[in-house]
Amino acid sequence: MDGRDLVRSVGVVGSGRAARGLRAVRAAWRRRRIDAVGLPRRGAERARVPGQVQGAEPGPGGGLIRFGRSELQITVAVNGAVFWGWDGAGPLPSYALVEGPEPDPRAVLEPDKDGGWRVVAERVTVTVSRHGAVEVCTPGGVTLRRDLPPRWWEPVGGGTARWMQRSEVAADARVFGLGGRASGPRLRDGTYRLWNTDPGRAFGPGEDPLYLTMPVQLVVADAGTHLVFHDTTWDGRVALREGEEGAGSGHDRAGLCEVRMDGGPLRCWVIVGTPARVLHTWASLTGAPALPPAWALGHHHARWGFGSEQEVRRIVAGYQRHGLPLDAVHLDIDHYDDHQVFTVDQERFPKLPRLAEELRRDGIRLVSIVDPAVKAAPGNAAYDSGTAVDAFVRDSSGRTVRGVVWAGESAFPDFTHAGVRKWWGGLYEERLGQGFTGFWHDMNEPTSFNAFGEPTLPRSARHALEGRGGDHREAHNVYALCMARAGYEGLRELAPERRPFLFSRSGWAGLQRYGGTWSGDVATGWPGLRASLSLVLGLGLCGVPYSGPDVGGFDGSPSPELYLRWFQLGAYLPLFRTHASLRAGRREPWEFGAEVLEHARVALLGRRRLLPYFMTLAHLARRTGAPYVRPVWWGAPEDRALRDCEDTFLLGDGLLVAPVLDPGADRRAVQLPRGRWYDTVTEEAYEGPAQVLVDAPLSRIPVFARAGAVIPVRGADGGLELEVWAPARGRTGGGLVVPDAGDGWDEPEIERYVARRQGRGVVVTRERENGSAEPPHPVRVRGLD
Repeated sequence: MDGRDLVRSVGVVGSGRAARGLRAVRAAWRRRRIDAVGLPRRGAERARVPGQVQGAEPGPGGGLIRFGRSELQITVAVNGAVFWGWDGAGPLPSYALVEGPEPDPRAVLEPDKDGGWRVVAERVTVTVSRHGAVEVCTPGGVTLRRDLPPRWWEPVGGGTARWMQRSEVAADARVFGLGGRASGPRLRDGTYRLWNTDPGRAFGPGEDPLYLTMPVQLVVADAGTHLVFHDTTWDGRVALREGEEGAGSGHDRAGLCEVRMDGGPLRCWVIVGTPARVLHTWASLTGAPALPPAWALGHHHARWGFGSEQEVRRIVAGYQRHGLPLDAVHLDIDHYDDHQVFTVDQERFPKLPRLAEELRRDGIRLVSIVDPAVKAAPGNAAYDSGTAVDAFVRDSSGRTVRGVVWAGESAFPDFTHAGVRKWWGGLYEERLGQGFTGFWHDMNEPTSFNAFGEPTLPRSARHALEGRGGDHREAHNVYALCMARAGYEGLRELAPERRPFLFSRSGWAGLQRYGGTWSGDVATGWPGLRASLSLVLGLGLCGVPYSGPDVGGFDGSPSPELYLRWFQLGAYLPLFRTHASLRAGRREPWEFGAEVLEHARVALLGRRRLLPYFMTLAHLARRTGAPYVRPVWWGAPEDRALRDCEDTFLLGDGLLVAPVLDPGADRRAVQLPRGRWYDTVTEEAYEGPAQVLVDAPLSRIPVFARAGAVIPVRGADGGLELEVWAPARGRTGGGLVVPDAGDGWDEPEIERYVARRQGRGVVVTRERENGSAEPPHPVRVRGLD
């Protein structure tokens, strides 16, 4: 017995959290016993490296290179992505990929100097040394990354090998990604864990890991941009060390990345190109982002603790009384019957379908929380039906694994089994019958309350893993991804005429296929506000474009100033949702005084006005993989000043948003990319690249429009209007518009517009295959001298 764990057990039981605390202690000890029996013992290990090169065999898109103790398969796909796998690892099966890559027939394997080999393709050259180092270069021969020969540690008696891969990047490189990281978006020196984790409390920038991790890095350097993805779902760690330039001495120190994985295949994808090309290729590999219905791009109001239908009506009436737009209300676990998923508390919500219908008439949708844990009690409909189809995760002895969540002793569906996903997807029929049109997946890391140790399932718990079989060490990180797939596919079948709307606290590479995510329980405070932006930017660069924070923070009571600044930021993020915990202060705008209410109204009306732009960005994300929210270096990754800018972002191509992230600020410095930018309130023009100091009164945050941008907005009559920002003299501009019916599966045509200076005015035309035409929408030109 571990003495520290015994102390923790006594502390939890004696803390006053009564029954739940005692259950958490029992669950922790039970988890330890299960793993003591079910996990293989790791004894002596044998270290291995590839050895010397022995020969090579050309193949489609590249070929096979043999070493003394291993072999390396390299394939360049037709989209330019490079795959390599050691020891026979291929691209499939993979939870990240939608299908296997088609090899590029033009890629050639040929001998290289010093006994090595190289694969030459149109967009990239991959060189392999005679000892197994892999170097990725641009077509011009500039090195982007160099992976040193890997190392494996194999159990002497057989079993899963752990491995390590060290890589070098340019001294000036900056690294982004690894999923949702509160300390980002730029990832500095340190170690980052790849294990989806509920921190169990409100978090700030120093907390790591969080709910949604991915082994995806986007590396930006002077020489170019590349994405690297280590396709294994096992627990791992990424250690980063930024490089140092020799201040002209020529003695640069390369940046270093070390990836260590507890198991799984050593296989890797690298994509080279501009940020836009890289994310487009990444989406072609892992799937197009799901398209949300138009209402999901509006304002959402949520709270843990609405408590009753009367409280929901009171909140909605408050929005209506104060003239504030509202598009969705979210119900948390307190609307369940005794916290049991797919149930309703009939005393507090006796006529939920009628409430949903009343809200729908006012343009407001109901969104339901959905947790994966099912109360393990006969008579619970979900538990009984799940038991009948053998849906729940079992331990190595064949017993159903029990954990502790809100409903008490609970079982956990094995979403890595296709039949279980089919069963779970059918359960959403009950939710649709209650009037819900959106779904919010929570607690799906998965979380199980434990007094000590990891707050999740035993690592030895058995999973189907699509028929291959394995344990929770391999299934943990994709548990939420598979749950999202189950919900999305179930909704497609139950309501085929509507776009499913769901977002998930946890996930993995490919989550965008089924929906988005949110920050989780971000702490109330100025650091939490800053972390909110970091999470959205970082997730977008990993291919998940739809996300947002709990506006105001999950816990505590924000000051009026903090609440307003968070609200103003949220109005420009894809998921715009206020939310708070059971014991936190209020989050309604009118609770913070008349001044905050008025400024919040301006932010809400501004968001409503931009809904056609957000809908266009959603369609473009689906077609190109480009996130709605982009770092300011998106179009100029070679600009080092922009690479280090973390407090400003681009919203699409047309807008630049500079949120206020510090208390008491009424002015702030803004780093502008190259070109002319207009303050959208004063219409004053600024020339970039430059850092400018601008006013940021409590009433607004600085927002700039790119000269020449054509931005679709909601006109005063509710129709589509084109807001055109005057191009600089001698320049042209333009923009894309995707009109959308709001729901359904029709593929609207992308409208292309060009704006030109003509004399003292601006001419806007719609460009079509058969020539130019006048725009079919009203045009408003801004920024003219």
